[in-house]
Amino acid sequence: MELNWIKCEGNEWCDLLLVNLEHPHFNNLEGVYIIWHGGSNPTTLRVGQGVIRDRLSAHRNEDEILDYREHRLYVTWAKVSASQRDGVERYLTEKLNPKIGAHFPDATPIPVNLPE
Repeated sequence: MELNWIKCEGNEWCDLLLVNLEHPHFNNLEGVYIIWHGGSNPTTLRVGQGVIRDRLSAHRNEDEILDYREHRLYVTWAKVSASQRDGVERYLTEKLNPKIGAHFPDATPIPVNLPE
């Protein structure tokens, strides 16, 4: 499955702490997302799914994620239907091995393209 990973203005990855979650783009937007930190050794922090505005808003307040803010926190997301989200999240988790999060869907992985 080919996903359209979203970037922000200037074709740059979005800053988790600065992206405007009140923008109409986020109205009724559901899918999957990836949060990572930059720096000399970029690392995937979390992979998740759900209502994108709500999930990213919650993650902005999690100490586990904020502990990495000195390296700059990035996020991207893609619209995915509810029926495919568990499989896509499972695939992304297996490929990206996020540092945070212990519970992932018990679903057959659905291969997707990774953000580039």
